[in-house]
Amino acid sequence: MQIEEIQGLCKQSKIKWSIHCLERMQERDISREDVKHCLQNGEIIEDYPDDFPYPSCLIFGYTVNNRILHVVVGSEEKYIYIVTAYYPNTTKFENDFKTRKGR
Repeated sequence: MQIEEIQGLCKQSKIKWSIHCLERMQERDISREDVKHCLQNGEIIEDYPDDFPYPSCLIFGYTVNNRILHVVVGSEEKYIYIVTAYYPNTTKFENDFKTRKGR
């Protein structure tokens, strides 16, 4: 997946939000604008080309209030699918919040 492809679909509002994802975002106080901001200004830090039903990736970026955010997004070229969004912590990631521990 290419970040430019994701950003282009995001700009066109070609985004699909699952109920599960929206519920998790609400629990975590993450808005749709936060996710879009992360996608528009972020970078891919992990790639999952074999994910089903679509290849996906983990994007590192920031919320509208400059808080670090991770978004997992899948794509089938016409739409992007937001799988989940969360605030990373140093339990699973190094201090840069880009490098997963144990890798």
